[in-house]
Amino acid sequence: MSIFDIFAKLDAQKSKENIGAPEHIIVGLGNPGTQYEDTRHNAGFMTMDVIADKLGVQIKKLKFKSLTADVMFGGRRCLLLKPSTFMNNSGEAVVQAMEFYKLTPDNMTVIYDDIALDVGRIRIRQKGSDGGHNGMKSIIYLTGSDSFSRIRIGVGAKPHPDYPLADWVLSRFKKEEGEKLEAALKNAAAAAELIVSGKINEAMNKFN
Repeated sequence: MSIFDIFAKLDAQKSKENIGAPEHIIVGLGNPGTQYEDTRHNAGFMTMDVIADKLGVQIKKLKFKSLTADVMFGGRRCLLLKPSTFMNNSGEAVVQAMEFYKLTPDNMTVIYDDIALDVGRIRIRQKGSDGGHNGMKSIIYLTGSDSFSRIRIGVGAKPHPDYPLADWVLSRFKKEEGEKLEAALKNAAAAAELIVSGKINEAMNKFN
């Protein structure tokens, strides 16, 4: 191989790396640690695991204060992101990833739990407020924008008004909620794929 062939190969490899940079970030919100697995507040993490299973990958690379995976999804290269910052500081991880890849909020989808929706329901929006969700508060505050797509996963309302909210969202789903939850997670994963491919209206019409 000549020196010219070597340089040509290196240039081709560099171009391939540049082309392969993520164009969209999919963020699933939750709390790290086995004690929080399968809790209502981790519905975002659970959806990310469904996406990863579908793609045959594991979200395990440590980067941007998160567990990550670089994948092709919805016809685009995406970064799957599960922040390890704990819910209230989710924005720290998101901002690091956005700044590194020079992406704007409109190239991001956030998936998270919502007590205002029954288990089994999901709701898709192009933008909006934090709705009182601490993870979303952190992301909106640190990115300075609420103009990003989001998928809310229904985890059900508190059993009664006096029930502590923290205790409720950190509780695990009941056995009888399993089938509805599984359907919602699959629908959320399918909706994320449509959003990434530029079909958010189709996702809203199909799943809202």
